[in-house]
Amino acid sequence: MTYHSFSEKHSIPTLFTAGFRFYFLAAGAFALFAMVAWLFWLGVHAAGGSFAEPWTAVAPQLWHAHEMVYGYTVAVVAGFFLTAVPNWTGSPPARAMFVAGTGFVWIAGRLVIWFSAFLDPVFVALVDLAFVPLLGLKVGGNLLKKTQARNLIFLGLLSLLFAGNLLMHLEWMGVSGGDAMAGVRLGLLTTVAMIAIIGGRVVPGFTRNALNRSGYGGKLPVLRPVFDRIGIVSAILLALAAGLDAPSAVVGGLAAIAAISNGIRFAGWRFQATWREPILWSMHLAFFLLVAGYAALATSHFFGDPSEIGALHLLGVGAAGGMTLAIMTRAALGHTGRPLVVSTPIAVAYAAIALAAIVRACGPTLLPEHYYAVMFVSGGLWLTAFTLFLVVYLPVLAFSGDEKASN
Repeated sequence: MTYHSFSEKHSIPTLFTAGFRFYFLAAGAFALFAMVAWLFWLGVHAAGGSFAEPWTAVAPQLWHAHEMVYGYTVAVVAGFFLTAVPNWTGSPPARAMFVAGTGFVWIAGRLVIWFSAFLDPVFVALVDLAFVPLLGLKVGGNLLKKTQARNLIFLGLLSLLFAGNLLMHLEWMGVSGGDAMAGVRLGLLTTVAMIAIIGGRVVPGFTRNALNRSGYGGKLPVLRPVFDRIGIVSAILLALAAGLDAPSAVVGGLAAIAAISNGIRFAGWRFQATWREPILWSMHLAFFLLVAGYAALATSHFFGDPSEIGALHLLGVGAAGGMTLAIMTRAALGHTGRPLVVSTPIAVAYAAIALAAIVRACGPTLLPEHYYAVMFVSGGLWLTAFTLFLVVYLPVLAFSGDEKASN
């Protein structure tokens, strides 16, 4: 670990000098821990065992869902916003004290959920719910000073993430109106709505820049503003509808609109020209899985096949997992002054995440008699991806580099 001095008496660990450093590394480490814990529980269950004294008051499947959305994904969101918003607004980056302090709050949230069997559920809720408002106040303060109006939508989406987490905790506290599964759906679909927005900006933009630099002579990515708006609005409305437990026809219809409109957007981004550059095709692949996940969710609500759980995993593992990994690996390079070229192990990690999503979404339907084997294969692919990420990016994130904006 290297340190940045700011006085003769104090020094700052590099890990806390930028939001992306701490939160991307924390997210990667937690992605491993959370999946190992989930697979361990599945293994015990498959063997016919049980835990005499569970450490968490939350049902294991809900712990898994909650921590993947409100633990792992929210950490990546924090790292992204604490890095991107200062670039958008020209404001100073978050101070190390803020990064370390909010990092402590995020870790505390993970701990109280993990040990919730021994804690008061109100205390658990207060600790775990504190993180997103702290992040929102910081992000909102910068956005309200100087930003394009379109970026203010992210404050609303952070509010939806808070609301989804609150729904889960209300059920765990036994409060009327709480609905843990609605909270999972709201949080996950809000996350992928962020991908519909941010992916729609960065995927064609980064692709265009890279193709121009390479001297590519073919067609460049094109934007379709009407479908951009439809794709984003339908994605947000879908998150709201699912969180409010709207009728299946409404949820399915919004998912179908989101799939079609975002598919039309994606079709113009020249995916076929990116196959030589994993740092580009990883983002394209994640956005494609977003479209496929919306389509699967629509057919699930209209026809009952595939299962809703399968469709949500295609969105959660494939779109959210794939895009967060792609963004973390790219942003870490760009903001530490390194060339925007990923190594072969990271390209393998991108492919492993996509395969994990497909296996988890389709495997239980195609091989119902091998359910646990499917779970372990998918989980193993996830673990492979994030082990590779940590091995390659620990020195990038934890040690000094020349921080600057990426493009």
